[in-house]
Amino acid sequence: MSALTIIHVIISLIGIVAGLVVVFGFLKPGKPGLMNTTFLIFTILTSVTGFIFFPIKGVTPGIVVGIISLGLLVLAVFALKKKRTITYILCATFAEFFNVLVLIVQSFMKIPALHKFAPTGKEPIVGITQLVVLIGFIVLMVIAIRKKAYQLG
Repeated sequence: MSALTIIHVIISLIGIVAGLVVVFGFLKPGKPGLMNTTFLIFTILTSVTGFIFFPIKGVTPGIVVGIISLGLLVLAVFALKKKRTITYILCATFAEFFNVLVLIVQSFMKIPALHKFAPTGKEPIVGITQLVVLIGFIVLMVIAIRKKAYQLG
């Protein structure tokens, strides 16, 4: 694994961990703090380093996810500045989901214990895992919006 790949993975993992703290933080009263800033910076860096560090050989699922994630993050930053709590929760949660989505795919490709269940990455277990995670993020997002505990302003 190259040094650039290692840097990209570390940036991604920091963004994912910070994002999980942020998403679960939506469920309780509070305002954005340092972890929120960490999440935004490192999740943006994840997409940017993905585009810069790795060769682009046409449109791939990774490129599409990176573009969507960056778009969501731009909207999240604007929502944060305009104090649009619901928009921020939606955009931040889906941006975090896309980071976790890539983590799932990469985990099945690179971790031997998982790779044996999905050697091509196209086996049903990969899609089922992604679907379960998506449902989990949607449930957290809906609960957070209904609770109205987390507020930007």
